[in-house]
Amino acid sequence: MKKTIFSLLVMIMAVFIITQISVKAEEEVTYLRVYNWYEYIEDGKDEDGNKITTSVMEEWEADYKARTGKTVKVVYDMFETNEIMLNTLKTGKTSYDLVCPSDYIIQKMIREDMLEEIDLTKIPNYVAYASPYLKQLFADNGWTNYAIGYMWGTMGFIYNPDKVSESDISSWTILWNEAYKNRSTAKNSVRDTYIIGVFYVYQDELNQLASDYKNEVIDEETYNKQIGVIMNRTDDETLAKVEEALNLMKANIYGFEVDSGKKDIVTGKIDINFAWSGDAVYAMDTAEEENDMELNYIVPDEGSNVWFDGWVMPKGANVDLASDFINYLSLPEVAVKNMNKIGYTSAIAGDAIFDQIIDWYGEEDGIEVDLSYFFNGTLSDDRLTDGKAIVTINERGRQFDAQYPDEEIIARCGVMEDFGDRNEAVLEMWQRVKGNEVSIWVILGIVLFISGGVVAYILNNKSKKVRNNRLKKRV
Repeated sequence: MKKTIFSLLVMIMAVFIITQISVKAEEEVTYLRVYNWYEYIEDGKDEDGNKITTSVMEEWEADYKARTGKTVKVVYDMFETNEIMLNTLKTGKTSYDLVCPSDYIIQKMIREDMLEEIDLTKIPNYVAYASPYLKQLFADNGWTNYAIGYMWGTMGFIYNPDKVSESDISSWTILWNEAYKNRSTAKNSVRDTYIIGVFYVYQDELNQLASDYKNEVIDEETYNKQIGVIMNRTDDETLAKVEEALNLMKANIYGFEVDSGKKDIVTGKIDINFAWSGDAVYAMDTAEEENDMELNYIVPDEGSNVWFDGWVMPKGANVDLASDFINYLSLPEVAVKNMNKIGYTSAIAGDAIFDQIIDWYGEEDGIEVDLSYFFNGTLSDDRLTDGKAIVTINERGRQFDAQYPDEEIIARCGVMEDFGDRNEAVLEMWQRVKGNEVSIWVILGIVLFISGGVVAYILNNKSKKVRNNRLKKRV
């Protein structure tokens, strides 16, 4: 009897110990809560959403465990627009350690004191491999302490070179040119289309700046800063002129759109589409694969917007864990995986990125392009040509230039700022321009800026598939 009681006690103690070990193990799991755009990271899934490999999140979890002996798990949520993300954070119902908003929302979050400061000593891979151009851009605008670059690009025109004059497409004024009536589209986004209006209104001033820069009357820094000043004008006089200009443009274009333009130009419904560079790559890839048609991409001479999406840490975030994850994403070999998945251009440079460019666009006897501005200080010596980051490519004005504009293009691209206390006035102007068009996008277009970071997952998976097919044909 005593033996039975003793055995029972041993079993009870064993169960208790096992239970405590399990509870302890569960308590030792630390969670990193990430909030990102849909399909904006390598998630280990194929074009049909089937799991085929480990995701970047899973790879980091394993890496963290190997380095620290501690268990972490990523809780990964996704949003569709900057505004939905911002509203979610402000309600306070869900908290996150890392969020990936677009440039103007980052500015707004900094201004409203919503972010933890970033300690770059905890993110050495970003310090080592992030493009010096983008790091300087962040420093110049006061974002270094609050945001880490993730993806970036420009805004310009996708166009059919068989239908559009090269001299005409080099200026934003083509959207007002009656020779192209009903053959072009603009964005149903107040921020993006406002930029077009400003460039149209101040075309003479911008052309004079370009001439002064070309003739070395002003240097590149002054040129770039003055473009930024002009494109961010929102005073009453500018708003009135832009409103008049946009009303004229509206009567000449095929219409406003957000996602449909990159498909319409592939099918030939339009010949000119005002687009984010990532969408331009998708359209050019698709047109080449499906219709055996070549489309081009250009940033007009007057200037344009350079956009970016970046990682920020909301107040209360687990800064150490979030910094470790960003540090992992900043490895060039990891950044390549994310680029391959989503089709946009990483803020990270380094050997792996440089090699990927060669794989995509390299040509032994091609055109030499110096990308030193983007890669300086991040490449091994064997990737350099006379100390420069020279890429020999197959062609200009297409996918390569959309992903990696040269320094001449970058010089005329500024950063559009948050409208701040002028936001309401700009939105009222946009409402008047849009008039009585009854469409859900009319409503959404007033309040949403869907940045270059917005990637519809079906389209971007397709873009990845198209690019892979093109590469296979070249092998």
